[in-house]
Amino acid sequence: MDYSKNSITNLAIISLLLATVTLLCSWNPLTDQSFFPFKKHSLSEPNSTLVKDELEIALNKASMGDKTVIISLVNKAYVEPHADEYPTMFDLFLEGFWVGEETRPLVDHLLLVAMDQTSYDRCKFRRLNCYKLVGGGGNFTGEKLYMSDEFIKMMWRRTLFLLEVLKRGYNFIFTDTDILWLRNPISRLRKNENRDFQISTDLFNGNASSEENLINTGFYFIRSNDKTISLFEKWYGMRDNSTGLKEQDVLANMVRGGVLNELGLKTTFLNTLYFSGFCKDSSDITAVATVHANCCRSIAAKVVDLKAVLRDWKGFKSNATASNSSTNNFQWSSHVACTNSWNK
Repeated sequence: MDYSKNSITNLAIISLLLATVTLLCSWNPLTDQSFFPFKKHSLSEPNSTLVKDELEIALNKASMGDKTVIISLVNKAYVEPHADEYPTMFDLFLEGFWVGEETRPLVDHLLLVAMDQTSYDRCKFRRLNCYKLVGGGGNFTGEKLYMSDEFIKMMWRRTLFLLEVLKRGYNFIFTDTDILWLRNPISRLRKNENRDFQISTDLFNGNASSEENLINTGFYFIRSNDKTISLFEKWYGMRDNSTGLKEQDVLANMVRGGVLNELGLKTTFLNTLYFSGFCKDSSDITAVATVHANCCRSIAAKVVDLKAVLRDWKGFKSNATASNSSTNNFQWSSHVACTNSWNK
């Protein structure tokens, strides 16, 4: 009788253990995640599906094969017409890629960073690569007149964002929206493979290595590495001790103070012959790659004079179709609106 009871008890225990083992073997943790509904893969986990935030997705989508992206920032003032008159600054910027030489494919690698909902909506309507920048403690919607407090805040917010891009391992060409890309400049920039930083100048003194060149942060090509990240961290760290100065002035002071040598950055200051602007027109229409509406105070004035640049360019291209045509007589239109903007 006792033996029978013990046998039944042992059999029950064995059956329970077998049932438990069977249940465990049949449970698939990859499909049943009810116990861990918020678990995500870490970016550092090998062989896993990476969880990417919106910025990483946008950068990856626009990136070239070597993780290089073209970046420009826009806000409502750039994408909507001034006094209901078209084109907008944004229209002109995109038109440059359309009429430029070998520039149309570059739009696929252009990431437009919108500083407000209106500019983001306009960007999405154009079916471009768009990213909406949030935060920053400022109102970045309307036009910010040159050197106003809001203008300075917006420029520092831009610097912080671009630092984040560098930290994510992306190289980038930053371009202001008031720049026309008339030729693809990438092959020229990539000739300097060992350069960490290539930056445009308002006035070029003839020496591409001279730290006395007057820099302009509206256009530059920078590679992501420890040196360039350190530069941007130092630069952004100066914002609270630079009252009344825009970020470009702060960086210029840092360059003259020797920060590039201190960090070991290999830097090229770009010749206005190829990367020109209203401060200094390129003297060679057959070589110029970009035209920047610098030395200009208002968006309305920039639009007027950039329209003239496009007319000049289209006229040159039309004349160039004739055989043996000469460019010796070519002249850029005067930047009258921008010159007069300083008197308003």
